[in-house]
Amino acid sequence: MSEYALLSPPLTEQILERSAQVLQKARESGQMLVTAESCTAGLLAAALTFHAGSSDVVAGGFVTYSNAMKTALLGVTTATLERFGAVSSETVSEMASGARNHAPGLPVSLSISGIAGPGGGSVSKPVGLVWFGSASARGILTDHKIFPGDRTQIRSAAVLHALNLLHNSLET
Repeated sequence: MSEYALLSPPLTEQILERSAQVLQKARESGQMLVTAESCTAGLLAAALTFHAGSSDVVAGGFVTYSNAMKTALLGVTTATLERFGAVSSETVSEMASGARNHAPGLPVSLSISGIAGPGGGSVSKPVGLVWFGSASARGILTDHKIFPGDRTQIRSAAVLHALNLLHNSLET
């Protein structure tokens, strides 16, 4: 058995159920969605687009794993990355704004940047720290959590939390 067989699937039943609820709320409110992901590498977009017909409310998503891609695609400034790092409130704010501004119709956007591990953590930014940004007509909000577990568990928990934030960001 390979090491990969021991990992739980990143898109759990709970995540898929919540993503269906997010899609329904987006339809009811007439709003489009766009994602900007780093540590989750497209898992949020995958959860949203798992469902047939999701293209009516999902504009698309950006996977910007490197700082260079965050700058090139989303307009995150080099100054922000140098001063605060990729895993920060400031960076996810710029990621969320950049995603929203690059998508048609100014949708609600959700950005994610974190340290999924197993390495890369520090005392001030431990493994499991994930920052979230949401941009909508109401402005930009950020939030962060420290999730326990291995890389797969952290990424799955981050996607579920992002879906909850996205659900709360949608106006009805």
